[in-house]
Amino acid sequence: MGSLILCHNKKASQPYKITRIHRKIYTIEELCYYLCNNLYLIDYTIMNEKICEWLYSELDMRELAGELLDLIQKKGTIEQFVLRILEHARIYSEPEMEHIRNVLDRLKDQKEIERRKYKADNLLESGEYESAILVYLSILQDERDESAGERFYGKVYGCLGAAYGRELLYEQAASMYRQAYEICRDETMLTAYIYACSRYMQEDEYRKLLEENPSYSRTADRVEQMIEEKESGMKEEAAPEILEKWKHQYRRYL
Repeated sequence: MGSLILCHNKKASQPYKITRIHRKIYTIEELCYYLCNNLYLIDYTIMNEKICEWLYSELDMRELAGELLDLIQKKGTIEQFVLRILEHARIYSEPEMEHIRNVLDRLKDQKEIERRKYKADNLLESGEYESAILVYLSILQDERDESAGERFYGKVYGCLGAAYGRELLYEQAASMYRQAYEICRDETMLTAYIYACSRYMQEDEYRKLLEENPSYSRTADRVEQMIEEKESGMKEEAAPEILEKWKHQYRRYL
């Protein structure tokens, strides 16, 4: 949301406190910035009378405060609540607002852990690989959500492998792809695993891996053939882009 423009002069004397992240908000711009950068994590706690009172008394936004109170009383949705604030503030362009609406619509029926993965997926797609890695790792390191299912975690491992691959961290990528394959048993993940291994292992170590796992042989042959084709005069595709292509194939399969 890079085109946010400061267009409201009022600053609160007493901030609105978002206790879950220890954040103090002083202006409508700061509130909108917080909402837009945390769409993936917003929950029912943002929809409360306290924020309405703060908007009314501290920022003199009486009309907005009244509309939000009405939404609460009519048991409106969190998405409606957030959009009402952003639309009233008028500090984002219509294309940006449309993007926000699409994200909220995509997230409305998801669990928190699914929202976190969606955030990481978007970071990965936009090229923010290090940030994506941190979010994927946080999902894997937190207490397991059994309701999400084992396959969900397999997807996280696969996407984390892709993120590591884009950073040329092939050993870490291989480890993640292996775990994704063990969970999902998807051939694309096995292909990506073997390719990543071929990128970081010494030749004798790589050959030993294939000897100890005869079931890998056909996949390894495909990987080697693909690499040879790239090196034989066809337009060369950078190694990270190969992993990226497999990642997209994997996500379509899921």
